[in-house]
Amino acid sequence: MSAESRPHTLFQQPLLKTPFHERSRAFSQLDSFVPWAGYTTVDVFTSVEQEYFAIRNSATLYDLTPMVKYRISGPDARRYLNRLVTRDVAKIRPGRVGYCVWCNDAGHLIDDGTIFCLAEGEYRLCTAERQLDWLLDSALGFDVHVAEVTEHIAALALQGPTSCAVLKRLGLAGVERLKPFEIGHFQAGAHALMVSRTGFTGDLGYELWMDPAAAESLWDALMAAGGTRGVRPIGSRALNIARIEAGFILPNVDFVSAEHTLRTGRDRSPLELGLAWLVDFGKGHFTGRRSLQQEQQRGVKRQLVGLDIEGNKPAHNALLYAEHAGDHEVGNVMSAIWSPTCKRNIALAMVASPHFSIGSAVWADIYLNRELVWERRMARAVVVERPFYAPERRRATPPADY
Repeated sequence: MSAESRPHTLFQQPLLKTPFHERSRAFSQLDSFVPWAGYTTVDVFTSVEQEYFAIRNSATLYDLTPMVKYRISGPDARRYLNRLVTRDVAKIRPGRVGYCVWCNDAGHLIDDGTIFCLAEGEYRLCTAERQLDWLLDSALGFDVHVAEVTEHIAALALQGPTSCAVLKRLGLAGVERLKPFEIGHFQAGAHALMVSRTGFTGDLGYELWMDPAAAESLWDALMAAGGTRGVRPIGSRALNIARIEAGFILPNVDFVSAEHTLRTGRDRSPLELGLAWLVDFGKGHFTGRRSLQQEQQRGVKRQLVGLDIEGNKPAHNALLYAEHAGDHEVGNVMSAIWSPTCKRNIALAMVASPHFSIGSAVWADIYLNRELVWERRMARAVVVERPFYAPERRRATPPADY
């Protein structure tokens, strides 16, 4: 067999291409791709600024296909999920989506994700990273089937104020009646399309789930339908600005899975990450319940909070110090940006007790690289509520016809 006729091996092409790869490549002006869950995805198409403002002012397409997807089905599917995650899955009715987290026995976060209740006894769990081993181990004793279906489902995030108008122009009659975290099934030309009113921008938006064979034609149809509504593809860097404004956490940025941490004290609980609202102690036993109850009783030692920081220099990886205690370190910044919409210097930070209460002040130790010379700035920061940005249109049903 000649070299030309041999199939590609993993060594020749270590990253998979999504069904939207060729369309993404055609729009990419910078050829800036990054890996995500074994796929190659776009980091920036044109410029971060143009793509970010499209999220807040028009409509954007983001390739969600690398999102890891699991089909969970069988007579014990609900019981299994209720044992796995901290929230009460029974409250996620068919046709609805719920945000969730799951922990180890010590109450430390393994991962977060979304649960789609497709029908009685059939769910889809979406996560940013692969978790099949943990899911299969947790399934022991349950009559449930767990299978990864990532490659069988293509997905796009359509986000921004004109996103609903684009879908209506595409011919999805009734899509405007979808409520937040609700699922709808539509026909887009010859293709079946599942639409969920979900997203990672904190804005009006939808996520579209389809057969990979329909991916390119639906991309083309969306670009055509959104031509007068400013639709454009975006990469991960613009999305990251929007998700910080929305106060959403990101794995390996704001927390590290307890399955991956190597050093003692580096794993985090849902209570520390400000996700106590996702922990339902009244639903019965779940993995980590006892440890989380004990933590709740004694009080958390640190918590992820929002910070409003003086100045306009993002406090990337800054150490935080108590306001009136000299060099007493009380935390560190996890995610930081200058918010173009809020016109504020904001951050997500892990702060020690008692400095994480709303209104508390700390000092951020910021280092700036100016023409290869590092400068140090100390900036006052105040703990504020999240999200930093929450437009009314994100929940309006039906949305205004922007």
